[in-house]
Amino acid sequence: MPIAKYPLIGSYRHIHSRPFHTFIMDINNHVHYNHTHPSKYTRWNARESFEFMYARPWQLVNDFYLNAVRGNSSLPLLFGVQTVPDHDDSGISVLSDKTELEKGVSKDRGGRWARINFKIVLSYHGESFDGWQKQPSLNTVQSVVEASLGKFVDEMKTQLLKEKGLPIEGCASVAGRTDKGVTALQQVCSFYTWKKDINPRDIEDAINDGAPGKLRVISVHEVSRAFHPNFSAKWRRYLYIFPLTDEGDKDQSGSNEESCDRFIYNEVCDSVSKDELENEMKSYVFSVRKVNRLLQKLEGKLLSYKMFARDTKASRNDGPPTECFVYHARAMEARLPTTDNGEARVMCIELVANRFLRKMVRVLVATTIREAAAGAEDDALLRLMDATCRRATAPPAPPDGLCLVDVGYAEFDQKKCFILKE
Repeated sequence: MPIAKYPLIGSYRHIHSRPFHTFIMDINNHVHYNHTHPSKYTRWNARESFEFMYARPWQLVNDFYLNAVRGNSSLPLLFGVQTVPDHDDSGISVLSDKTELEKGVSKDRGGRWARINFKIVLSYHGESFDGWQKQPSLNTVQSVVEASLGKFVDEMKTQLLKEKGLPIEGCASVAGRTDKGVTALQQVCSFYTWKKDINPRDIEDAINDGAPGKLRVISVHEVSRAFHPNFSAKWRRYLYIFPLTDEGDKDQSGSNEESCDRFIYNEVCDSVSKDELENEMKSYVFSVRKVNRLLQKLEGKLLSYKMFARDTKASRNDGPPTECFVYHARAMEARLPTTDNGEARVMCIELVANRFLRKMVRVLVATTIREAAAGAEDDALLRLMDATCRRATAPPAPPDGLCLVDVGYAEFDQKKCFILKE
C-alpha cells in the first residue's frame, strides 16, 4: 500500500501563526501517515484535501444561508418531497421539544428561585460573524446578543457591573458554540434575570436591532430555571452543503470506478521521491452514494471521535469526553437555489448526534469525501476511529458549508430528518 504524505498544516491560514523552527521539528518527526486500510486509489494528502475542498463556489452557499437567516429561503427547498411537512415560521423542519423544562415557573418563590429564565432561539449568518464565543475586538454573536440583553439586567447586577467598570450586558448560555463562518438557523441560548415584567417580545426586538439582516430571533419563551440550552439538549443536527462542480469531477453523483487523476507533486520535503509520488494514482471524483454508504456505518453507535476532533485539550483526548452517539448520518444530491433564480448542484450531508466535538463535523465531511474518492471500503470511517494520529483524517472542510439546523430537547425521531432512509 502506498504511503500518503500528511503535512502538519491543516489549513493555509495558520501558516504564519507559528515559528518556522516548529515546522522543521514536525517535518522531521511526523513526515508520513501510513494508511494500511485498503483503497482503490491512493488517498489525498492534507494539502490536496485542503485544495480540493476550498476550490468550490462557496459564495453560492453563503448567499443561500443568508437568505435563510433573513427568512427569504428555507432548507426544505433543497429536499423536495422528502421534507418534513410541518415547519415553524422560519421555514425550518422542527422536531417537537415541548418538555417540562420549558414550562414557566409555577411557584412564587423568593431569592435565587425568583429569577426568570428565557429560552431564545436564534438564526445568524456565519460569514457575518467571528463565531459565537465572545472574544476581544471581534464581532461575535455572543457579544451582540449579550449587549442587546443589557437593558433587561436587574438592578443589583447593574450596580455590580458599574462598580467594576464593566459594560451593562446580560449573560447568555448556549447549546453549542459555532466557529467563525458557521451558520445557525435554530441556535438555542438562554438568559436569566431577576428583573420583573419583561415582555419576551421586547427581548426579541432588542436582539434583532443588534445586527439587522445578519441575526434574527425566531422565538423567546419564559422557561423553568432547570432549563439549560446545552445540558438539557438531547441531540444536535447539522447540515453541510458541498457544491458539486461540473469541471474536473463530473461524475460525483455517479460512480468513480474508472475515473482518476495523476497526483501532482506538491514540493513537500520528505523521504519519498518525486518520481515515486508521480507514479501514484489518485482519484478526484467521488460518488455521493458512496459518501452516503460510508456515513451510514456510523449510525446507532457510541464511538470515540478523537481522531476527528481538532483544537481539543490533551485531557479530553481519551475516554467518555470524546464519545458521541450518532443517530443519523446521511448524504444526498440536491439543487441549491441561487440568487439569479437558477440552481446549483450540491451534496447535502445531514448529521444528528447527542454531541459533537470541536470541528468534528467539518473533519468528518472532508475525510468522508477523501475516502469516497479513494474507493475505500464502506467501513473506512470506523477503521479510522482506531488510528493513532489525527493525520489519518483530513483537514477540516471549509466552515462556509456548515449550518447548525436545530437542537432537540425531546427524544430524537429519525422520521423528521431531511434525508430519509432508503
